[in-house]
Amino acid sequence: MDRNTTLSRRQVLAGGAAVTAAVTIVPRHVLGGPGQKPPSEKLNIAGIGLNGMGAGDIANCAGENIVALCDVDQNVLDREARKYPKAKLHRDFRKMLETQKDIDAVMVATPDHLHAVVSITAMRLGKHVFCQKPLTHSVYEARLMAKVAKETKVATQMGNQGQASEEHRLMAELIWAGAVGTVREIHAGSNRRPWISPRGIPRPKETPPVPSTLDWDLWVGPAPMRPYHPCYHPFAWRGWWDFGTGVLGDIGCHELSPVFKALKLGHPAWVEACSSNHQMPPEVYNETAPVSSIVRWYFPAEGDRPAVTVTWWDGGMKPPRPEELEPDRQFAEGDWLLIVGDKGKMLHHRLIPDKRAREFGKPPRVLPRSPGHYVEWINACKGGPPAGSNFVDHAAHLAEVVLLGNIAIRTGEKLYWDADNLRFTNSEKANALINPPYRSGWSLA
Repeated sequence: MDRNTTLSRRQVLAGGAAVTAAVTIVPRHVLGGPGQKPPSEKLNIAGIGLNGMGAGDIANCAGENIVALCDVDQNVLDREARKYPKAKLHRDFRKMLETQKDIDAVMVATPDHLHAVVSITAMRLGKHVFCQKPLTHSVYEARLMAKVAKETKVATQMGNQGQASEEHRLMAELIWAGAVGTVREIHAGSNRRPWISPRGIPRPKETPPVPSTLDWDLWVGPAPMRPYHPCYHPFAWRGWWDFGTGVLGDIGCHELSPVFKALKLGHPAWVEACSSNHQMPPEVYNETAPVSSIVRWYFPAEGDRPAVTVTWWDGGMKPPRPEELEPDRQFAEGDWLLIVGDKGKMLHHRLIPDKRAREFGKPPRVLPRSPGHYVEWINACKGGPPAGSNFVDHAAHLAEVVLLGNIAIRTGEKLYWDADNLRFTNSEKANALINPPYRSGWSLA
């Protein structure tokens, strides 16, 4: 379904049965198409980036054939190799894709700055792709990921697992059933205690030696070269602008995915932000994401949906506590989502207060249920329906809008977005961040 299509509740209800019927998997000899395997045949999967979520992604698909493992850190590669002794081992994903011809699909869980170059290389070679959120590092990359996925017709999925959940479906069905009335405000955020790499700090001056097990040049990839430091690898890269996308990039695609689907949100007219980096010197705000930020997007009315404002809060920032919420319940702690309508409010998929949730009951069930986030992708690779967070219909657009918020954080400006021309109409400083240049020797061509 085109993300810009707006459906009335009546249309959704009427189409529910047809949508449900669409989940049947059809063998390749019926469906046809390149790169599709019959449901009975196992996929040959390669994992690229195997630490943290990468190891978990591969484990969730271990019922298929894990034929290749790739990581720039030999310690990580050796650890995963013990789990999959039949897999061939690689350090450079480019050489792996060039030389190992039996790979059907890849799972990408590198740092954010490598997501696009790895995924696009694989898609152009006809490989199906599962890529961790926030899908890309830049707005331009997100737009290109959708384009290449559409052109190559491979099966894709972004790693925002919640989109396959029952809770996300209930949330949409409650909105469509009128449980909160007309939705005009969305608030979302992540106020976990410190868990991401350090933020609001300058680049370290120390230059310790590169560990003998790490290929630092490959780890840096298309980003500007800098000396190795353990504040980047392993895992601590998320807060550094050259490699990661901060708290918003990391969690925004999780929390905002269900409302983008339920409200059919297209492109924002503008985005603005404020952050704790505002008072910091350039050597801080040009290097790392802020300790705290507030970001706001304005989506103009479209079809029968009125205008909607989406606000993101992190680092301890939060909106006023809803009066409807019981006094003994937490608010805006951890990762959270608040939906505000003219007739009520919801925290994630549950109406508040609990009395209201009990009175309304369950909404009409109109959406097909998911067999599981990873199963969706595997089924799509074998000729089934597109996965729920595929790049073309959902993931790339969601990532693009989320990453617009990071540009607003970095400039501190209210930015007016020209989606058709992929540029801001009022800031060349912001336009320079849409498609930052790659280091020599790296490209998306």
